[in-house]
Amino acid sequence: MDGNFRRKEILEILQNATHPLSGTSLAQRFHVSRQVIVTDIALLRANQYNIISTNRGYILLTDIISKKKRVIYVEHEDKDTAEELNTIVDAGGKVLNVMIDHKLYGQVIAPLPISSRREVLNFIERIHETKAVPLKRLSNGKHYHTIEAESEEILDLIEEELKKKGFLID
Repeated sequence: MDGNFRRKEILEILQNATHPLSGTSLAQRFHVSRQVIVTDIALLRANQYNIISTNRGYILLTDIISKKKRVIYVEHEDKDTAEELNTIVDAGGKVLNVMIDHKLYGQVIAPLPISSRREVLNFIERIHETKAVPLKRLSNGKHYHTIEAESEEILDLIEEELKKKGFLID
């Protein structure tokens, strides 16, 4: 099983858990060592998921203040990826994921937790280092992002800025 997929599954399990989950139980579920789970949890924490360790297992803490979320539909060329993401984070938003509608596979979603210019830069560097093809290429540049912010006003501002730059699709 791919590590990114496993971490996505761990996060989903923690989000739906009604009690702490031990590293051992997660390791057994995914047929990996407990140390692999410890590393996965560390990577999730590095991506700003608030996971705490208790003597009974892992717990995902959610923000007490409910943040606002919105799905936006955008289109741009590869060269504009950093500008699109920086526009979102500069206005106070966080990008949670990227989604496309694929003709064969339907909706394809990948986590993309980006909330700062540093994370945008790291993402762009990973694209270049790995020579990865951005998901949006599978849908001719058109894609969705779920974005999160403290208020509807900030989400409105983000949409306004993306529209000014010609990225937002109505």
